[in-house]
Amino acid sequence: MTKNEFEILLDECSNYAIEFAKDYVINELPNKIKYRLLLNISHDNPELKQYDIFPNDNGKIFEFIHKNKVIEILYRNGKIPVWIDINVDSVYKDYTILQLMCAGRYSSDENEYYYTKGNTGPFGLKSPYFPINYHEGNKFILHEKYKKTFFGNPKRINN
Repeated sequence: MTKNEFEILLDECSNYAIEFAKDYVINELPNKIKYRLLLNISHDNPELKQYDIFPNDNGKIFEFIHKNKVIEILYRNGKIPVWIDINVDSVYKDYTILQLMCAGRYSSDENEYYYTKGNTGPFGLKSPYFPINYHEGNKFILHEKYKKTFFGNPKRINN
């Protein structure tokens, strides 16, 4: 997959994730997007030779980044993670925050991408996190996870 193809797929899957979330949440989901990126969630064994694996990614989280930064981080040596779970995380100001949880295995072989049969390559579209006691068919409010600090930067709030 070329970098341009990856960018197009990221855009498409981001839009799909927002449209999908609208079935579940009351919040208005702005069209402006920023990302929350979690790397190497799978904590893959660096001895796997079939893939590129970056053990230094373990535990790395990037908050409030733009699409270009996502691409810069995830597109490495012509390879991308074999799976990237995408879901609406929250709304902050006039942005929809999408979460990307990524495998640590990078490949250029499209047959390795988990969701290729669904035409979303490595992207697995997931629902927003349901609140405790969620009842199917009832929409819910995404809880505010971020607040503005004194200097105007978002701060992660653990609920």
